[in-house]
Amino acid sequence: MSNYIDFEMYCMQCQETAGNKGCTKVGVCGKSADLANMQDLLIYVTKGLSEVTTRLRHEGKVVSKEVNHWITLNLFTTITNANFDDDIFYARVQETLAMRNALMNELSNKEGLSSVATWDIEQVEQKEVGNAENIHALLNAKAESKEVGVLSTEDEDIRSLRELITYGLKGLSAYLKHANALGHENEAIDAFMQETLAKLVDDSLTVEDLVTLTLETGKVGVDGMALLDTANTSTYGHPEITKVNIGVGTNPGILVSGHDLADLEQLLIQTEGTGVDVYTHSEMLPAHYYPQLKKYKHLVGNYGNAWWKQKEEFESFNGPILMTTNCIVPPRDSYKDRMFTTGAAGYVGCKHIEGEAGSQKDFSSIIEMAKTCKAPTEIETGEIIGGFAHEQVFALADTVVEAVKSGAIKKFVVMAGCDGRAKKRDYYTEFAKALPKDTVILTAGCAKYKYNKLDLGDIGGIPRVLDAGQCNDSYSLALIALKLKEVFGLADINELPIIYNIAWYEQKAVIVLLSLLYLGVKEIHFGPTLPAFLSPNVAKVLVESFGIGGITTVEEDMAMFLGF
Repeated sequence: MSNYIDFEMYCMQCQETAGNKGCTKVGVCGKSADLANMQDLLIYVTKGLSEVTTRLRHEGKVVSKEVNHWITLNLFTTITNANFDDDIFYARVQETLAMRNALMNELSNKEGLSSVATWDIEQVEQKEVGNAENIHALLNAKAESKEVGVLSTEDEDIRSLRELITYGLKGLSAYLKHANALGHENEAIDAFMQETLAKLVDDSLTVEDLVTLTLETGKVGVDGMALLDTANTSTYGHPEITKVNIGVGTNPGILVSGHDLADLEQLLIQTEGTGVDVYTHSEMLPAHYYPQLKKYKHLVGNYGNAWWKQKEEFESFNGPILMTTNCIVPPRDSYKDRMFTTGAAGYVGCKHIEGEAGSQKDFSSIIEMAKTCKAPTEIETGEIIGGFAHEQVFALADTVVEAVKSGAIKKFVVMAGCDGRAKKRDYYTEFAKALPKDTVILTAGCAKYKYNKLDLGDIGGIPRVLDAGQCNDSYSLALIALKLKEVFGLADINELPIIYNIAWYEQKAVIVLLSLLYLGVKEIHFGPTLPAFLSPNVAKVLVESFGIGGITTVEEDMAMFLGF
């Protein structure tokens, strides 16, 4: 298969994209060219659907919660490492087109809709094109055409900004989906996401217009993170300082990875009294910090490390694994039959547990399998401490402020974000080790696995690594910074003794960055590489306006950040 520029695919949305330019034959993540192109087509038709929903709102009509959820999940399924099942994308493209057509009939005025919103209206029904094979051929042809995908925008700077916004919206969709799963909605966020998707096919928008839209996306990103924070804390309570076991028990277990707390809660309820233990993996570690989740005695610990080590860790776990969201590494055949997916996640050959956001799911097949498996193989022992979300840190505010005033704490270092498999990410381990003992690390996301098992000690009882939770909990770090600004009576958040050395991997890190920029945070350093989707001119704007930078060596960056 080849397309109009002789690339089989073109994807540059993650940090590990080939050569820091773009994957053109197969994704570094493991997705095929066919799958990459079909994901591009899903985004394309979702923009068309969003153009129609935006027009409906302008006519004063209501867009249903179900349509909002559908668009959110479309975005979420295309996040890096979320879904590798081709059939899911064929189905979602067709159903998105059918949904668009139904809503199109509600419009009073169809004039002026873009070609994206009106593409192949008469051909989307199976009866119009014969059979499923012909439908797939039609969709494949469209996916490979010049109108679809990253390179359909020829101007490099316009393309860069469109992709920056698109990836920010993908990250925002993750926050929104998790909030939706807990029954929390925000129509204004849904409307903004859809209106922005529609604007991304408007060729009249200039670079200046798109720069403004980028910061608006950051503003709504803050709103999305706040919505999820409210959903999590109102459902499960505010995170508490908690020591988490990283060893294993003697019962068979189920390992839960991804990010979705609602899925974990349902599994905990269904496994209670069965003799099956539940373990968290990677970004699910912070589940142990919530009072309403840690009350389950059979939530016994965290197994393993960040997402990229899962091939070895899933092998040694011995029991079934539930992937609730993104961060799937293509599984080995030796455990593929033990890996289940749900929600936005999917992989060919793995059983998918059905259920929409907020619905009750049936995990009985996973539980019955677990009962037949041996207990996990122990790979480490000990405990790690976390639970330093905003309310817990606020409770320690007096102690923290006194430590800063006395000079016991000289700097806070935000080292949030993502981990990854590249050897150069060892930089973050070495950077944490090299930090002077009067610095405190603020973290959220799986980046923590580069240093959360190091013995870095404490400062007057305050651990030197304060883990606020998942990447989804980065909002806590923003609130902590704003609270410190208030406590110290500062006029500008950038006057705080905080430095930002953030690792990134995928699109949730993009919305966190845009949100920080909207909040006025400057001098953020991003690594291990700057995003490939930033054109030289767009990168220059970010550097000149916000002081965005990359990383070099531990020694050089210590000198830059701390002056030695």
